Amino acid sequence: MEVLHLLAQQFGTVVKNRKLVIPPQFGKGYVTRYIFNEQIRMMIMNYELKENLVIDNPEVNTPKKMILFKFQHIFDQSEKQPAVLITTTSMNVDPVIPIHTNTSTINIEVDSNYLKSLFDQSEKSPVLQSLLENTQPLFFEQIIYPSLQEIVNEIVSESIQETFKIFFLRIKAEELVCRLLMELEKREKTHLYALNSRDLETIYRIKEEMLDHLDTPPLINDLALAANMSPTKLKSLFKQIFGKSIFSYYQEFRMKKAALLLKEGSLSVSDVGYQMGFTNLSHFSRVFQEHIGMKPKQYSRS
Repeated sequence: MEVLHLLAQQFGTVVKNRKLVIPPQFGKGYVTRYIFNEQIRMMIMNYELKENLVIDNPEVNTPKKMILFKFQHIFDQSEKQPAVLITTTSMNVDPVIPIHTNTSTINIEVDSNYLKSLFDQSEKSPVLQSLLENTQPLFFEQIIYPSLQEIVNEIVSESIQETFKIFFLRIKAEELVCRLLMELEKREKTHLYALNSRDLETIYRIKEEMLDHLDTPPLINDLALAANMSPTKLKSLFKQIFGKSIFSYYQEFRMKKAALLLKEGSLSVSDVGYQMGFTNLSHFSRVFQEHIGMKPKQYSRS
């Protein structure tokens, strides 16, 4: 039994027209799944539950040849940065699937052999080649930029006649995958580490701690000590997962936070600069312009 029907069984309801509506006694929202063909499928989840659930993973013993593209925080962008997690299926072979109380994701799974057949073997970057080979546990995160978000919005909101719906959604799913692979192809890594869940959890913990203190530039040795890793391994794993160095990633989010504070309008440019840990406001202005495209004063008036 596939996962959508297992979930419906848990709620004591049924799937209608590929869609499961969460009964009011359990929460609100919906889950819908589209199996376009043997090579590509998509699940849209947008719901709030009153409590966490756990269901058996029906695909735990199936051959692992799919690549998962998991779009997170795409329906409500007010709290967290929308991002895509890209992973080989060997990263997730758990016998159970946790169903969290609040989920807003789109999962697209694509057969790696199908994707591999679409590319010239000699032209692929090491990152793209390793992903498509799908022979080791890999995990990448890609921030969702506006043109990707537009495609996501079309998938979720576009009103399409039933006659064309499957065709339309498959094309949009493949467009998302193509654009994400184009971004991964730009990454410079030449050697990729096979990841394990412990290292992955550690890197995400370090990332969250760093983003919780945007007024304090990260010190690699301190982060490595907190991660119980060598500085070299920490820097390599971080760049492999996020596509940026630790400091570049930190600086990008620091400037996004500064832009958000300026848009709120309650703080002056100097207040925002000092709050973000800058002692030199000219330096703050230069860094802000590099990342946002205009000077802070100009941005606050736009």
